[in-house]
Amino acid sequence: MRAPARDLACLGACVALGVIALVQGDRVPLLSLVDLGFHELGHLVSYGLPVSDVVKAAAGSVGQVGVPLALAAYFLAARREQASAGVCLAWAATSLRSVATYVADAPFERLPLIGGEHDWAFILGPEGTDDLGRAASLAAELRAGAWVLLALALAGCAWSLVVSLRPVPAAAPGLAGPRAPALGARRTI
Repeated sequence: MRAPARDLACLGACVALGVIALVQGDRVPLLSLVDLGFHELGHLVSYGLPVSDVVKAAAGSVGQVGVPLALAAYFLAARREQASAGVCLAWAATSLRSVATYVADAPFERLPLIGGEHDWAFILGPEGTDDLGRAASLAAELRAGAWVLLALALAGCAWSLVVSLRPVPAAAPGLAGPRAPALGARRTI
């Protein structure tokens, strides 16, 4: 039987991330700085690619949400660790909520930026898709997506906790396989 404490801690972390980012609408301390780093890395990587300026502007948001999603996929597919994947999905939810706030600000450009243009004002503005009026509805869709990611995170962690609490069935007599020799026993050929 696995120790359920780890799964319970992961579930608690998902709840805390959801409350801070999705319920209260606040930035998650430290994690928001990590998101910023992956956001800027997304831009940096895109500058070396033969893509449009709109794609380069969107690459920051894609990077900051894509990294935790990729980590969730890794933990789920390669490691079969649902609780770890759940925490990464909750992180992706907080990051997507942050992107939604950024998108909603596009018509107003009031958020403080670390430099350059407002990505989403450019993407949705006349130089991009010329659909700035869609900012509010797109932001609402992204917030809904964040809630879906959080629900998946909570479900994954809860399932992992349930599985860790199940007793491991004992092997049937005679089906356990060959016994290992006792410590210090002599092996005969």
